[in-house]
Amino acid sequence: MSIKTALISDAIALLKKLISTPSFSREEEHTATLIQAFFKQKGIPLHQHHNNLFAFSKFQKEGMPTFLLNSHHDTVKPVNGWQRNPFDPIIKGDQLFGLGSNDAGASLVALMAVFIHFYEYKALPFNLVFLASAEEEISGKNGVEAVLPKLGKIDVAIVGEPTQMQMAIAEKGLLVIDGVVKGKAGHAARNEGENAIYKALQDIQFLQNVVFDKSSPLLGKVNIAITQINAGTQHNVVPDECHFVVDIRTTEQYTNQEVFQFLQKNTRSELKARSFRLNSSGIPLAHPLVQTGKAMGLSTYGSATLSDQALMSFPSLKMGPGNSNRSHTADEYIYLKEIKEGIHIYHQLIEKLIPIYQNKLAVKGIN
Repeated sequence: MSIKTALISDAIALLKKLISTPSFSREEEHTATLIQAFFKQKGIPLHQHHNNLFAFSKFQKEGMPTFLLNSHHDTVKPVNGWQRNPFDPIIKGDQLFGLGSNDAGASLVALMAVFIHFYEYKALPFNLVFLASAEEEISGKNGVEAVLPKLGKIDVAIVGEPTQMQMAIAEKGLLVIDGVVKGKAGHAARNEGENAIYKALQDIQFLQNVVFDKSSPLLGKVNIAITQINAGTQHNVVPDECHFVVDIRTTEQYTNQEVFQFLQKNTRSELKARSFRLNSSGIPLAHPLVQTGKAMGLSTYGSATLSDQALMSFPSLKMGPGNSNRSHTADEYIYLKEIKEGIHIYHQLIEKLIPIYQNKLAVKGIN
């Protein structure tokens, strides 16, 4: 049963409203109100925890596996360079411009439309849960991490992010480290003291060149970048402290703790991890969700960018309309045809999974 054209039109209309409503991370209350109103109009109960919104398909059954359909409704702040109002959802040809249109408003409304389509479908051999999460752009504590315990046991998730509707079956984790090196202040003219910058450079050079032994088939090597450095108070004083920030993208070959412990052991700096929460995530290649997607002609890859997947302890697949290269850029846009294609592929994927899971349940003797 195909999705009604009216539902697709409603989804695009909602996206335009979301674009026109600022929803920076931790400030998503107004878009939460819009999503609440949209579900109320469709007659579907919607629950809220912080600024996260979630709904359950009408006929939830015990013993059934549970599929989570998730995307986020927060955005980053607009960067410099916009040639138009980032909160004005202008359609030009087939392009819809606006902040959050690509990342990840298109995925959000596409998954929402598919959830609403299947909401009253009694014969589903799995439970569906829809989640519009908050604070994704900052991996905030009151985002998906806070709301997941409210959803019950989840068996697998589709996480909506702009992937051109290809399947990201693995995603790098994130480890951010603050480093500080202590020196001794002195007068620059007399070359006194111990220059903390020079001492820090030794560790920075090590971090620049270090290569971890194990490489991921999908994600490659652990990637390390020094992204910030700060030292000194004035030109004639040898600095006694040098601070720097390290951005590390981890793979499934190492936990964030393992990477940190190795670096701590091999550097002289005082290192402090901001968090160990955001480990590499993904889904087995043999999972029915992946295999069904492959049978539909969808390709698989490993993603270098982070999403709410990092906070999910169950298998998850990242996939959605749009292109990641447009995210966080000036004049962000989505093609309307991409939204429609996304809805079609999500819908087709779930439809093709129905007989697969019906057979699985029949083998287990579950009706």
